[in-house]
Amino acid sequence: MDKLIKANLYRSESISISGKLVERYNKCLVKLGFTETKLKKFTIDGIGWSPEIAEEKEESFYLNNGEANTHAIIITPKQKGLPVYNPFHSFDKELMKVVFKKHEKTINDITRDSAICIDFDQKIDVFYEPLDVLRYKDIVIKFHLIDNLNKAKEEQLKLIDSFNYENNFIDEEIHKQLLISAKKYGDLRERNLTLEEINFTTDSFYTKAFGGVFLLRDLAIPILIFEDEETYKEAIKDTTYDVLMYHISHTEMIDKLVSYNVLELEIEEETTKNRYHRIQKFMFSSYLKETRYPIKEILQDGILFKSYLNKVDISTRKKVMSLERFLDKQKVSKNLNPKEIIEEEIYIALHKPHSSLKPNHQDLIWSLLVNIVPKDVLFMYWYDKEQFYQLFTTLEDSTQDWVIETICNNF
Repeated sequence: MDKLIKANLYRSESISISGKLVERYNKCLVKLGFTETKLKKFTIDGIGWSPEIAEEKEESFYLNNGEANTHAIIITPKQKGLPVYNPFHSFDKELMKVVFKKHEKTINDITRDSAICIDFDQKIDVFYEPLDVLRYKDIVIKFHLIDNLNKAKEEQLKLIDSFNYENNFIDEEIHKQLLISAKKYGDLRERNLTLEEINFTTDSFYTKAFGGVFLLRDLAIPILIFEDEETYKEAIKDTTYDVLMYHISHTEMIDKLVSYNVLELEIEEETTKNRYHRIQKFMFSSYLKETRYPIKEILQDGILFKSYLNKVDISTRKKVMSLERFLDKQKVSKNLNPKEIIEEEIYIALHKPHSSLKPNHQDLIWSLLVNIVPKDVLFMYWYDKEQFYQLFTTLEDSTQDWVIETICNNF
């Protein structure tokens, strides 16, 4: 990952946590029912998740109490607007946006000397079977302060009321209690420590529960797309709900999504865009072995690209250039079926979210597409960073250089 770190492409917007903030973070972990971290320094993202703690605990989603109960930690107002690097749901970043939009001033006040634990309560204690994700709709965002600071304020105000009552100002015991409270918590009288619950309603989304599930709700019939084959096989046995179900490898799903105006494809238009050339070059790179020139140069230099295209076997050549072959043949015969000529991975990868979809739904569909066919390195980086990081480590050294330059230049 050193190359990505140097290029500011690896969790570059994380916040470093040390000193007193570690103590507060540990109090949040305990309050949420988890064990403390032994680390003295670590980084966090917008939802309070730390890759270092995940590695220490050997649990990627260590802020979850099971797949149905997710949490967040706010330790500093600097978390506002930060990326969520390892989301459990596609709407996790949106949840944090809502939190800061409604409670930013209060968060600023509280995190001066405290921290906030967040419970995303969707009224489901535990998942039992895959289709339980259909019940995941309304979320109540609940807030809890470490050291029960809000209750400490209530007690402090009661002491002040007692102090001001009749002749209690001479009561040494009240003096003593007030001093203890003030030394421990400071003057809480004017502090705003109340965080009202927030209601959030989901629509279509992705969750990593049950091995990864896409739920597309706003359709004539809801569609569930499973990443895990065993989960899919279990789900299709359940006839409780009227839904369509696919495994992510099912290519017939693409036609269904096109018919529902979820996906669209304009083949000739796509050939003029950078996205197609990224996909084509990345696919070609996987066939290049023991080359005389660095793969980055081959992909960037038109002459070298053609030279090595002629060096690979004819089957590979047809795959890499299948779209161009289709367009050439189409000039002669207008009734050609693109699926019969265009390499399947390229054909699927060239689809895009339908223009009628809302922006958040378009993002969700891009995430689906890069998971079906992980060939567009730029969009993988944008829409599924964890998958991108895993893929990057498997690439040849010069291919890594090409990928980094491609992302940095938004090619």
